[in-house]
Amino acid sequence: MDNASALRRQLLAELRHLRPPHVVTQRQIADALDWSPSKVTRIENGSVSISVTDLRALLGYYGVSDGGVVDGLVDLARRSRRARSPFATFGDVFSPDALRFFDYEQSATWIGSIELLVVPGLLQTAEYAGAVMDVHDVGAEKAQRFVSSRALRQQVLDRSDPPTLSFIVDESVLLRAIGGRAVMRAQLEHLLEVAKRPNVAIRIIPLALGEHVGLRGPFVLLRFSGTNDPDVVYIEQRRGDAIFQDEVEVTANHQRLFAELEKRAASPTDLQAYVERAIDRL
Repeated sequence: MDNASALRRQLLAELRHLRPPHVVTQRQIADALDWSPSKVTRIENGSVSISVTDLRALLGYYGVSDGGVVDGLVDLARRSRRARSPFATFGDVFSPDALRFFDYEQSATWIGSIELLVVPGLLQTAEYAGAVMDVHDVGAEKAQRFVSSRALRQQVLDRSDPPTLSFIVDESVLLRAIGGRAVMRAQLEHLLEVAKRPNVAIRIIPLALGEHVGLRGPFVLLRFSGTNDPDVVYIEQRRGDAIFQDEVEVTANHQRLFAELEKRAASPTDLQAYVERAIDRL
């Protein structure tokens, strides 16, 4: 099934690649096509899809005349407008940016995640996810929908071509008995099961490490298969909104942070020992 956000992202990546060097600002596009600057912004940040008519106008302004290229992008635009996100029904629970992140997650080929407070969403059991929602005090119905969204997100693990997943988790996450002893024990055992998959690596940041670059805050890096499809960094904010960045300088900086912490974290083969110690403390 087509993923609306993923298709839109692919289209924008191609348009970014085709954008001529002399077109350096969104204001130039807006003035040339008699569009509002906000329209250009919404199209270029992927918050809205582009109509076929607008796409043809934009390609004309860019000087793209190759029929095959134009037809391919028009088809991509039509598919992105017809496609429906599997997370569309969760708009009452999550922000638009969070829903877009879930869509991106489903089409990524590599996912790197740094988490300091709770088990990463893709690794949470239903009971643990429900206990996490108790902190937010949103009511039983919304909490259940949150848990359902977690299960839907985790389907990416069972894709025929699952992404490579690299998780860096603070040791304190293992020691924080969210949901009580039984729930936390089951969650810890689940981590060991998921870690058996050949495409999954879970590294623990030892508490003994002290201060480290990960303390700047959690984030998720996403990598995609398209040649012109840039990496994306997703940074969730404390108040519930999020920041998406795909600028090369920003994503490269987060890649360096991830790589540095990956070197300082324990080896994935040490996960068993960390989990066993955490279970003993329960």
